Amino acid sequence: MHDFILKEIDSPNMERELNDISFDSSYVHKACKKFKYKNIKIFDLSIAQANILKQTALSVGADCATHRETITGKIEKTDCILGGSVSQLVKISEKLVLQPFGLKKLGVSIAEFLDITKIHKPKIAGILNITKNSFSDGGEFFEFEKSIQHLNEMIKDGADIIDIGAESTKPFSKAVPDDEQLKVLIPVLEYIQENKIDIPISIDTRSSVVAEKCLKLGASIINDVSGFDYDEKMPEIIADYGAKIIIQHSKDTPENMQRNPVYKNLMDEIYLSLKNKVDLAISKGIKRENIIVDPGIGFGKTREDNFEILNRIEELYGLECPVMLGISRKSLLNMPEEDNFTKDIFTVALNTTAVCKHVDFLRVHNVKLNKMLLELLINKGGFNA
Repeated sequence: MHDFILKEIDSPNMERELNDISFDSSYVHKACKKFKYKNIKIFDLSIAQANILKQTALSVGADCATHRETITGKIEKTDCILGGSVSQLVKISEKLVLQPFGLKKLGVSIAEFLDITKIHKPKIAGILNITKNSFSDGGEFFEFEKSIQHLNEMIKDGADIIDIGAESTKPFSKAVPDDEQLKVLIPVLEYIQENKIDIPISIDTRSSVVAEKCLKLGASIINDVSGFDYDEKMPEIIADYGAKIIIQHSKDTPENMQRNPVYKNLMDEIYLSLKNKVDLAISKGIKRENIIVDPGIGFGKTREDNFEILNRIEELYGLECPVMLGISRKSLLNMPEEDNFTKDIFTVALNTTAVCKHVDFLRVHNVKLNKMLLELLINKGGFNA
């Protein structure tokens, strides 16, 4: 008798794995769903809903975890964790459509959730800081000539978007008045218009006044690190101009966000906060396809929090919006004394994880290095896109 050889398969391409063992090729596409597994958290179900969901899951060989008092009825609401293969979850969604207590809507929601697809090649947003106190390159590109030189350099290096900011939001920084932001932003935007530079321009600002002026001058994206918390007029401005909005999660303001940030459940809190912001944006007339979300690395998070976000970033895809990640040169690298190029190298190393997890946008200082990363992982076949 020979020894058995066992190996775990950790591959996103189950179709290839099945073909490798000469599985029935006519059925392989459908069979893939039986070998892909998901754990889905569903919030605030009634006891009746939770009990029916659990029984439905068990009926197809899957499972559903609920509050321990769900069976006794001593509680009114419970969160649930539904787990199974994609094939099982599809069957659950189909069965729920026939159930009472509002479960038809849940069945539809699960089906839609399972149908979420991701683009596989991230876009690169190059950072242009025209501030005197940015955490990484404060003052380096503050002068107009230097900012234009760096703008053109990032475009040459292959940036898909240029994200321009005139207000540092590093920890403990204070707000910059609107007129001071516009004083340096307007000349750069006028240069872009006059030279017919055809690249999407994002403006990193929390101010609706700054946002509106920049949108009039040709910007098409606003990057609000406060996620609408700083200026309640921001959603209205974005909707009026049909612009794109990057909604970032931030715990408190830059002045206070790094003073002992604590979370009960980090990813749940980020997810629910961003969902509320997305719902608010849509209610104000912003189209879902114009919304990008950002978990806010370094904005009210510990170093451990930041790495947890990176490792669990795929959980945010359930928001059905593109996801931006900004790791570049931030404190999670733990390199306060190193030069920026060294920080850029380690940023690229961490962004490898983000690319493999199909993040949609990478916000970076060094465009050239990160474009090289994409070339290595995707275009040369090193990564299964």
